[in-house]
Amino acid sequence: MALANSRTRYGSVAMTLHWLIALAIIFNICLGLYLPDLGSPQLDNDPNMFELVQLHKSVGLTVLVLSLLRLAWRLVNPIPPLPETMSPLLKFVAHVSHFLLYVLMIGIPLSGWAYVSASPLGLPTMWFHLFQWPHIPFLADLSRMQKKSIDPQLFAVHSFLAISAIVLVAIHVLGALYHQFLRRDDILKRMLPGTTVSKVS
Repeated sequence: MALANSRTRYGSVAMTLHWLIALAIIFNICLGLYLPDLGSPQLDNDPNMFELVQLHKSVGLTVLVLSLLRLAWRLVNPIPPLPETMSPLLKFVAHVSHFLLYVLMIGIPLSGWAYVSASPLGLPTMWFHLFQWPHIPFLADLSRMQKKSIDPQLFAVHSFLAISAIVLVAIHVLGALYHQFLRRDDILKRMLPGTTVSKVS
């Protein structure tokens, strides 16, 4: 399989990044729904909870890096065009949903990073126990009182973006299934390794 995209399907680089990011996001959303916020007593009373928070942060930061790589790859490697048989409305919806997915893929981990950086607890972020990921300086340098005042807002933003991702990912999956089984235009196959794409238009 070619590394780069073609007019009929995505290349191995785009496919690998797509599925790694998708699995990481789904895993982290499920883990995030299970975890308490950083100020919860549950975090202090359960040592396993602290490790799960570190895992959540590590996966989230990995999603951020992979998403930036994927965005850069997309900018230098054009994606396969949408089928000509798609209506202008469907094409518009597809473009908007993909744009929003990129916003969330980058925005969710960024908001989480900001939330951790401004946490009054000042907990370090150990990336898979390999090294300490730095906090965002202008947030980490705030006074404890300032951190307490913005902590709820940052958590609310992070939570809102995560919930938005749940909705958008569901729409994205349903859209792919709609194309594959109702329109039968091989849109889904373009992102599946080992498949043959028979329709371009």
